[in-house]
Amino acid sequence: MPNKISGADAMLKVLHEWGVNHIYGHPGGSLDSTMNALHNQQDKIKFIQVRHEEAGALAASASAKLTGKIGVVLGSAGPGAIHLLNGLHDAKADHVPIFAIIAQVPTTKMNIDFFQAYNEGPWFDNVACWNRTAMTAESIPKLVDEGIRQAYKHRGVATLILPKDLGWKMIPDTFVSNAANHVEPIYPEPNPQSITDALELIKAAKAPMVYFGIGAKHAAKELKEISAKFKLPLVSSVLAKGIIEDTYPTYMGSTGRVAPKTGVELGFNTDLILWIGNDVPFSIFLFNPKAKVIQIDIDSEKLGKRHQVTVPILADSKKTLQALLKQGEELPETPFYKAALANKENWLAWLTRFKHSEDIPLRPEPVFEVLNQEASDQAIFTLDVGNVNINFARLMNLHDQQKWTTSGQFATMGYGVPAAIAAKILYPDRDVYSLNGDGGFAMLMEEIITQVKYNLNIINIIFNNKTLGYIEAEQIDDTQQPVFGVDLPDTDWATIAKGMGAVGYTVYTLDDFKDAIAAGKESSKPIVIDVKFTREMPFTTEHMYLDPSYQDPQKVASFIEKYQATTLRPFSYFLKRELGESRDDFNSAMQNVFDVITTPSTLPENYDQKKKEQDQIIPDAVSGASEY
Repeated sequence: MPNKISGADAMLKVLHEWGVNHIYGHPGGSLDSTMNALHNQQDKIKFIQVRHEEAGALAASASAKLTGKIGVVLGSAGPGAIHLLNGLHDAKADHVPIFAIIAQVPTTKMNIDFFQAYNEGPWFDNVACWNRTAMTAESIPKLVDEGIRQAYKHRGVATLILPKDLGWKMIPDTFVSNAANHVEPIYPEPNPQSITDALELIKAAKAPMVYFGIGAKHAAKELKEISAKFKLPLVSSVLAKGIIEDTYPTYMGSTGRVAPKTGVELGFNTDLILWIGNDVPFSIFLFNPKAKVIQIDIDSEKLGKRHQVTVPILADSKKTLQALLKQGEELPETPFYKAALANKENWLAWLTRFKHSEDIPLRPEPVFEVLNQEASDQAIFTLDVGNVNINFARLMNLHDQQKWTTSGQFATMGYGVPAAIAAKILYPDRDVYSLNGDGGFAMLMEEIITQVKYNLNIINIIFNNKTLGYIEAEQIDDTQQPVFGVDLPDTDWATIAKGMGAVGYTVYTLDDFKDAIAAGKESSKPIVIDVKFTREMPFTTEHMYLDPSYQDPQKVASFIEKYQATTLRPFSYFLKRELGESRDDFNSAMQNVFDVITTPSTLPENYDQKKKEQDQIIPDAVSGASEY
């Protein structure tokens, strides 16, 4: 006679066999049987009580992003289930495995217009790759096992709707999960002819580059070797930041609105892209449309999706790069390659000018320089969404075992704080920093209480510029409309943090920030640092005006004045130098620009005042990526 176990206990047993050791959520009456099972098995699976189910789903999503292993969250019937949707969509968009337990009223109360009794299945049809409702207690362990398998297979969200009474019912304890049989897929080798075709294109190209995404996360060594052997500058998607350390000489950073100037300019000047494991939607705006493409991906649906492809390679990125390295001959440096290195040097020199700025309100460069110096080699950064992504992408020099995560494709605000909870629970011995704008922090700031409840010594930084800065920049630069609806009140976040049981600091100066970080590293409690931050917009890579030899000199002057960019040069400047072409036209035109900048009478009327009012002198889009 087999032992008996409750349906909810059977569910947790299967989860534990799959390696789940913590579940995020908020209790509710419809979850009573599940909460009882969590009590019974608290030595195996820890329940993390969040203040809002959305935060629990985001924490589970962050957990999956940081580890590649399934994240688990639960929500009560009705409103608790609805609250999960935002975080589940984040997991779906970034292709990570999540198992969501959705409570339902008892089976006897379903479909009769009872309290909190809704047809929950359709709510999750759009977000889930697998969405089922348990009909019997005996089916629960099998459904859990199958849901996890489907989440891993599709790298997505699996949802199981569990009526309350089924979790209480006793069933035979005989089910054996398939966890021990789970193996990672073996991806295909590249077609030899495709390797030959790719090498011919690389050899013939005058301006070749690499554009890699998170599909190349296991191929850092090969990426560096490809760059060195074939003289290819490396550009990544934003989410692939950290695969190659930021200080690596041929890594130009990412591309797109949040990226540094160096990566963006290469995309518009390339004639060949070695496109690796990358499916960024904005890629359609970011590259020369006439460039040839060698695309490597394990998913045939991705080949040619974002750019016309010359040589498609359906294979593992690491294996393909190894084949290219084995068969290809070393190539000499091209003018394009040399210009890319010089352009990066110029960009870094420009950034260095601001590293030790003590301007008040604080600029991003000195703040991130402190983080670069103080964060350990194993630090984890969880980013909210907004201008913080721009500053992190350009100014944070990731290296060694450092990790980071953000809401990538879904880009939901409110991600930073709950993601930090997941990071600290997963890696209790690492230093964890949540980086937030004041807009994003306000959305789920109640999770500081969760950090306090579980004694998570997380350093939460708020870049308080009193605006939804990313949206403000869109209104100014993209649509050239009046700035409206983006102002935020100057909130005293440090005092609020203290009220929630955390340590709070208000930072006005660079020394204040250094002191707060030092205190945070020694604190046993969560710490909230309210940084009074500049409202000046980050350098725009979408609407760059740096070349007066073909752009309106007045617009170039306004752009350079706005961003203090007198030492910056466009990529074309360095390319002409490497090609041995004359730069007299550029130098002459630039001198005229400097004359404009240094002659007040030639600037627009009330220029300084207008600059303070978010610079209503708006340059037109020239990058070809204005829709991004």
